[in-house]
Amino acid sequence: MEVLSVDDEELERLKQQRMVELRRQAAAEEAKVRAESEKQALLRVILTPEARLRLSNIKMVRPEFAEQLERQLIQLAQSGRVPAPLTDQQLKELLRRLTSTRKDITIRRI
Repeated sequence: MEVLSVDDEELERLKQQRMVELRRQAAAEEAKVRAESEKQALLRVILTPEARLRLSNIKMVRPEFAEQLERQLIQLAQSGRVPAPLTDQQLKELLRRLTSTRKDITIRRI
């Protein structure tokens, strides 16, 4: 009989650990969803519909770059360094400036 009580206690302890883990995961997921919705709300204020469409197109092709761009746009708008709402043309110009900083590598044969 003692073996059963130890197993029952162990089972109950494992159940409690799993419940705590599930609650923690649910809270983390909820925080992630809330942060994403806040970011999207800010982008709706910062960008015109055309500019948001361009940003979503970029996100499909280069998701990491788009995430970085979204963070930069939010920071620029919050500091007042970019006019709100940012038009598609202004976003294109900003993208052109960001991507023009790359160095083109040319190989010449001697």
